[in-house]
Amino acid sequence: MTASTILLLVLSAFAALGLSYYQYLFKAKKKGRLFFFLAFLRFITLFSIFLLLINPVITTKDLDTVKTPLPVVVDNSQSIRELGVDKIATELSEKISSNKELKDKYEVQLYSFSDGFESARTLEFKGKQTHIDQVAQNLKQLYRNTNYPVVLITDGNQTIGNDYVYSFRENTSVYPIILGDTTTFTDLRVNQVNVNKYAFLKNKFPVEVFLQYSGNKNVNGVFNIMQGNTVLHKQNINFSKDKKAASVSVLLNADKVGVQTYRAVITSSEAEKNKYNNLKNFAVEIIDQRSEVALISSINHPDLGAIKRAIETNQQRKVTILKPNEVKNLQDYNVLILYQPDSSFKSLLEKNKNAGLNTLTITGLSTDFNVLNQTQNILNFKMTSQKEDYLADFESGFNSFAIDNIGFEQFPPLQNPFGTITVKTNINTLLQARIRNVKIDSPLLFFTENGATREAYILGENIWKWRMESNLNNKSFEQFDVFIDKIIQYLASNSKRKSLVVNHESFYNSGEVIPITAQYFNKNYEFDENARLTIQLKNKKTNSLKTYDFLKGNGEYKVNLDGLEPGVYSIVVNENASKTSYTGSFEVLDFEIEKQFVNPDMKRLQQVATNTNGAVYYADNTDKLIDTLLKNEDYKAVQKEITKKSPLIDWMWLLIILSISLAFEWFTRKYNGLL
Repeated sequence: MTASTILLLVLSAFAALGLSYYQYLFKAKKKGRLFFFLAFLRFITLFSIFLLLINPVITTKDLDTVKTPLPVVVDNSQSIRELGVDKIATELSEKISSNKELKDKYEVQLYSFSDGFESARTLEFKGKQTHIDQVAQNLKQLYRNTNYPVVLITDGNQTIGNDYVYSFRENTSVYPIILGDTTTFTDLRVNQVNVNKYAFLKNKFPVEVFLQYSGNKNVNGVFNIMQGNTVLHKQNINFSKDKKAASVSVLLNADKVGVQTYRAVITSSEAEKNKYNNLKNFAVEIIDQRSEVALISSINHPDLGAIKRAIETNQQRKVTILKPNEVKNLQDYNVLILYQPDSSFKSLLEKNKNAGLNTLTITGLSTDFNVLNQTQNILNFKMTSQKEDYLADFESGFNSFAIDNIGFEQFPPLQNPFGTITVKTNINTLLQARIRNVKIDSPLLFFTENGATREAYILGENIWKWRMESNLNNKSFEQFDVFIDKIIQYLASNSKRKSLVVNHESFYNSGEVIPITAQYFNKNYEFDENARLTIQLKNKKTNSLKTYDFLKGNGEYKVNLDGLEPGVYSIVVNENASKTSYTGSFEVLDFEIEKQFVNPDMKRLQQVATNTNGAVYYADNTDKLIDTLLKNEDYKAVQKEITKKSPLIDWMWLLIILSISLAFEWFTRKYNGLL
């Protein structure tokens, strides 16, 4: 306290004493013990009030001893159990964390990790993944600006995350205790399979397989890719002390639609400690994207050849040019391109009303617009005999599918009769028509959708000039051909907007977290944030049922499924209010990554220890590690002086004393008849 505060406190004491004396003793005829007691109570009351008014700041000093943190981090993943060292890991963690001398020197804290990082309450060794890198990241957050050692009890085999070798901070010394047998066993392993998730029917898809060998002698292995009991590829591979790895690249036939499951298997005549890692399942979803396109025209025109070439650059498309009377069965085709329909198209257009095939209609100078007015309800044509050149303007708001502006504004004009075109329904315009520099209220290329039926219109001929212009500008037909292919892809699909959209893969590996997302839209196709979505999961083999609720996220609903056994599962997603539902399925492949290991990863753990000035230890020399930590003079407890300043008005006892003194004074005066 300052000198002025002390002076005020002294003056307050004298003032309280003087006022008490004046009120009870100065005028009193008899100065008995009662009056002295009342004067004392009045002094306490007045002095307490003066103290509150002055409100002096009281300073206190405490000494606090801060120990160096010693995190003991235990690998709680399934690989520890598979290596048969789970009991050793538990005993080591208890031995270090309960050591009295270590606890006297360090703030010992026990953690565990697998795919997550947490305080180690119980060790079960059931983690499906090993993420050592997150240990370093979490410790950085917990112990900022602190030098400390880390005891890392693990086999060093990481399955997810960044390489942990360089993750630990420079001021952190890591002391790994290596779990597992370091003896080198003969082991053949399918290390990794690289394959696309999807392939097209009747095509070949590549498979790249990486094989790994542990051992010191020559081994002859046989590698197979199998589907069921059928061997699709067989190859002999030799390993030696100097050749520890091999890669195999294979092209497989995509000859069945749907999710196809395969096995990559490596075998040999040698005895192996772990044969689970000799096999790895993988899957590919085969998609039938072939589209049969009928290009129908009663006239000859350069547009026909340009359209056919543009479409067939995608090998999954086949275009057949036909006269209207040559179309026998509409069911043989996925898309109809009606080039400049005239009276000969009437019969075909009537048949398509029942067949419901999606169509691309291209008009021009030879089109009979009376036929179009009679057979469709999208546009009304009032055309003259005068021809007109129509330029294109790209509409950036087009949203039926993703497409880029490939320079439509610079393309040559399309020719069509001059006249009035009235739109009678909702359309989505990709290209707006322009005559010279004047925009007109008429589309040039647009799309419309009615239920499951989709239609597109190009109102002008000579589109072959667009293809040539695109080639001149880009030295390639690719941009124009992609533009035409996207139109055909849109028309070849009959899927319409759904109110409930569910996203999931066709297959997952066991042990992975399986995320399934969903979106629910109201009648205006706006995301509904108040939807209640549930998913019912059924194992097709055991018929067991489970139900989960979706949680709302940012623009979607999400549920994570984990712990699923290998097998095929059907899912039903329901929106409870509208009763909208979605049905699908996926397969969980038999693959436990934590069962792949035979030995600990000594090389990486040694690197971590070297990079952080630590040292590697084994389960049988843990006492040496404890002794090293106890003798290490780099980690000493720090004694800190903690100064606390608190104003007296925050002192609750002063208010209590004030209340008691007032109460006693009042009751005493009342009892003695002095009120």
